[in-house]
Amino acid sequence: MRSSVLSLSSARDRAVASALPTRLRPADLLRLTDEGAEDVLAGRYDHLLPADGLWPAEQRWATRLSHDDEVDVWLISWTPGKSTELHDHAGSLGALTVLSGALEEFRWNGTELRRRTLAAGDQASFPIGWVHDVVRAPAAESIGPLDPTLSVHAYSPPLSAMSYYEVTGHGTLRRTTTVLTDQPEGDL
Repeated sequence: MRSSVLSLSSARDRAVASALPTRLRPADLLRLTDEGAEDVLAGRYDHLLPADGLWPAEQRWATRLSHDDEVDVWLISWTPGKSTELHDHAGSLGALTVLSGALEEFRWNGTELRRRTLAAGDQASFPIGWVHDVVRAPAAESIGPLDPTLSVHAYSPPLSAMSYYEVTGHGTLRRTTTVLTDQPEGDL
């Protein structure tokens, strides 16, 4: 009797795993963002950074560090006061590692927005359906507006769409639009 329970459980696990949009797990994406952060800090991607050495001060900036059929890895520079707006990543899992400065994330938990601050070295992952808004944290302003707040993000499968949301007066979430995109964290 016990062996049939184990085989049913194994079959159920295989069915769930095959239904996911990617073979990569959040832990895999966290490892990739951590490795990407180490590579950026070691100078391996200097050829992709702004040529004049000046980070954009008005708009977020991003460059793709790597890409294949399973995952996209991006470096993003965050500017003061520029929010991504409440969004999801459609059918993609995601993760990030903060390289410098700090980010604030406002995540919808089903009833309200919850805030957390992610400082340099912090990591976060997000499953499919995760609705959040990300902005450079006010604490990062003390390092100066021209000093970059940088983060590395990974999405699997690579981004193909994002939906944007608003919180209604009734305390619910309403989707306002969905856009096809392969760019991270909103229109860069």
